[in-house]
Amino acid sequence: MPPVRAWHSITEPLWSATATEIKDGIAFTQLAPVWQVFLLGDGAPTRHLQLLTQGPIGVDVIAMTDVGMDDDDAPAAIAAIEGPRTRRQVWLRSEKTGEVFSHATSWWPTTRIRQHLQNPQLPIWASLNQRHAELYRDLHGLSNGFCPTLASVFGPGPYWSRHYLLWHGGQPLTLIYEVYSPQLTKYLGAAALP
Repeated sequence: MPPVRAWHSITEPLWSATATEIKDGIAFTQLAPVWQVFLLGDGAPTRHLQLLTQGPIGVDVIAMTDVGMDDDDAPAAIAAIEGPRTRRQVWLRSEKTGEVFSHATSWWPTTRIRQHLQNPQLPIWASLNQRHAELYRDLHGLSNGFCPTLASVFGPGPYWSRHYLLWHGGQPLTLIYEVYSPQLTKYLGAAALP
């Protein structure tokens, strides 16, 4: 039986890989080149979605939850985020069409979240860019599979997900776990090449 979490994640994986395994990319028959640029690149996903859809991307904050020192069943990289922690969950959607593209969960040091996300309704990259913060995206894993709790929003899977640490000033700032809707094929093309 898949694990039950307080946040959405791939619970029925078909495939997964570590950062080392995907460092040089993966076969195009598994993940098309444009999808690899999107998922394995260093860019901000909300910025990429804005460019792909040629319109603003809205952030719907679902919850900001104090999880204290608990690992919250998060990826192992949660250990790099100073506790106590706050879990932030959001939907990323097109403001023009209403299409929902992603569900993202991030974990922040509770004592510093308001410093970095002064307006939680803004995408992370927009909040940090206002402060001219330099970031390093440290990808820790990629997976493909199912998340039954997202099926009512995303439709049938499978879905791609990734998780990474964002670093700022030589320190881990937040751990982010993202799950992407198959709706992105409309903008990126097929996720895999034949």
